[in-house]
Amino acid sequence: MRKLLPLIGNPHGGGRSALTCRYRCGDACFHEVPNTSDNEYAGDIIARTWSRRSMLRSAAVVTVATAAGTAVAVGGSGSRATAATAAGAQAAGDTAGQAARGLRFTPVAPNTADQVTIPEGYAQNVVIKWGDPIVKGAPGFNSDKQTAAAQAGQFGYNNDFLSLLPLGSGYERQQLLVANHEYTDEVLMFKGYDPANPTREQVEIAWAAHGLSVVVVQEDHRSGKLTVVNRHQLNRRLHTTSEFRIAGPAAGSALLKTSADPSGTKVLGTLNNCAGGTTPWGTTLHGEENFNQYFANGGSVTEPVQAARLKRYGITGAASERKWERFDKRFDVAQEPNESNRFGWVVELDPYDPNSVPRKRTALGRFKHEAAQPRLTEDGRPVVYMGDDERFDYFYKFVSSKRMMKGDSRAAKEHNLTLLDEGTLYVAKLTGDSPADQIDGSGTHPSDGQFDGTGVWIPLATGNVSHVEGFTAEEVYVFTRQAADKVGATKMDRPEDVEPSPRTGRVYVALTNNTNRGKAGQPAADEANPRNANKHGQILELAESFDDPAGDTFAWRLFLVAGDPNDPATYFAGFPKDKVSPISCPDNVAFDPHGNLWISTDGNQLGSHDGLFGVATAGERRGELKQFLTVPRGAETCGPLVQDKRVLVSVQHPGEIDGASVEKPASVWPDGPGKIVRPAVVSVWRKDGKNIGV
Repeated sequence: MRKLLPLIGNPHGGGRSALTCRYRCGDACFHEVPNTSDNEYAGDIIARTWSRRSMLRSAAVVTVATAAGTAVAVGGSGSRATAATAAGAQAAGDTAGQAARGLRFTPVAPNTADQVTIPEGYAQNVVIKWGDPIVKGAPGFNSDKQTAAAQAGQFGYNNDFLSLLPLGSGYERQQLLVANHEYTDEVLMFKGYDPANPTREQVEIAWAAHGLSVVVVQEDHRSGKLTVVNRHQLNRRLHTTSEFRIAGPAAGSALLKTSADPSGTKVLGTLNNCAGGTTPWGTTLHGEENFNQYFANGGSVTEPVQAARLKRYGITGAASERKWERFDKRFDVAQEPNESNRFGWVVELDPYDPNSVPRKRTALGRFKHEAAQPRLTEDGRPVVYMGDDERFDYFYKFVSSKRMMKGDSRAAKEHNLTLLDEGTLYVAKLTGDSPADQIDGSGTHPSDGQFDGTGVWIPLATGNVSHVEGFTAEEVYVFTRQAADKVGATKMDRPEDVEPSPRTGRVYVALTNNTNRGKAGQPAADEANPRNANKHGQILELAESFDDPAGDTFAWRLFLVAGDPNDPATYFAGFPKDKVSPISCPDNVAFDPHGNLWISTDGNQLGSHDGLFGVATAGERRGELKQFLTVPRGAETCGPLVQDKRVLVSVQHPGEIDGASVEKPASVWPDGPGKIVRPAVVSVWRKDGKNIGV
């Protein structure tokens, strides 16, 4: 038996540096957990459920408990879920001794190299970096002469979510790259930066470095290499002072009105965009995550209801980290109490129309959105799955009441841009199937050998109708966390990216970690979150009843329990643990064309840099997990995108190490010694031109 891998003791939330905690999420791990509700959680109701693991195992007819305590049939020998599972197994390639199709590469060993390390036989290039010009008239990057006007036309900072969209007939080797820009590291951007006294110029550059980028990229016909098509007519930057539109049932609400916008329908900017999604109708979705850190003086608010609302979203204290409130009063909640309510939404962007105004979709609720990835019901209605990235918060779904129109006519496009404005918002409540005394917080499996159970989707609001006692519909949408508290949703270990499989319809929820689990005064372990002081995280697999994404019941089980494979508490879908790569802190997830799940990590606690991993979800190799790459020192792997011939990743915040600055860089990536460290997008492909992992 190998020894357990060495752990890095870091108090700053997983393997993150204090610098990351400070600029990315406003030191969220050092603050009181915002969810102080005493709502019932899974550990309280474990004994009141039945075992439903067979739903996920085979084609047998099983039952799932409903909210009313009755049962409904799920699956069946002729179900679509069964057919999809079989197709996934066949696609995975159940070849004895050979990895699943799409994962046939030599895994990268854990390492701490200051580079992007990739498998043997693969090549890479940097597609685009912070500051590269993308719109007409934008100058080349010069860190010593950077201006807000320049940055507004250049690729933004700390790229995260990525989407590649086709440009149509005649442009087969060109694609439209869409990227999120989550946050800024001012101390790594500006020489001599004084956090206590930022200048207006520095603040305005940071405003321009947030937001979204749209840029056309060109594929080299001999490889998977991508390069930017500078100043293409579709290239675009959206940032903190760009106009966005508030859409959906809360638009125009008094809760969203400010002195600058008495209509409650227009807002400047989008903040802290983390992961996202790509819709079947050709738009992209972008989740506003840790928006709370940009707002000051939450602690000065004394009116009880407003103070409680701010606190539930983590808006507390006095001055903000970046001091933006000194230069625009809208970031001061004492002066503009509703401005913070205009952030924390899912933003929908039409990247094909450079003149379109992006829309914040209020029907999808307001919380710390990590991502939003749709799938369609059998009759064509979109269902969007979403996580709220906070310790002890929840995961959600939205079911549209409208069907998608096919085609690219103007009528179809206009109709599809309303799909996410009407429907029902739900929050998940999970029940385990094991006796409570078998879930002891150690990660030891219960007697049935699995962490699994059933769940219900609890409706919160439909259009202008609230399903939560004491809340209006507008209050449900604007203060979604408190509405979910009221109905007793299950407190999870930081639900981040939530992705449905295009092959099987099963939904995978990345639960990154939660070191507060089991602490005094905090919820103890439950079957969905089975480890106290959970620093490695897990991935939950969910199957909707009857494979109907619009349904209100589901079965679930833990697909992966992350950490050192030598740790008895880890689990890799039953695959032999001596044949997998170690993984810690799953964050963003994506699927490849073969149905394999690819996982990027954030805050690796196992002594290695963060990386990207592929894992088979079906067939005899199910659970076989292999590391594909690692990122440079201080960096995080974000926005994975896996196509037939390339893998794209966002290398976010390289060099983000405690004590680092422009003058004292902790990394020399990507341009080498003497150059400023720059977040960037990297493309990886096979040198022989063949498909990835086959």
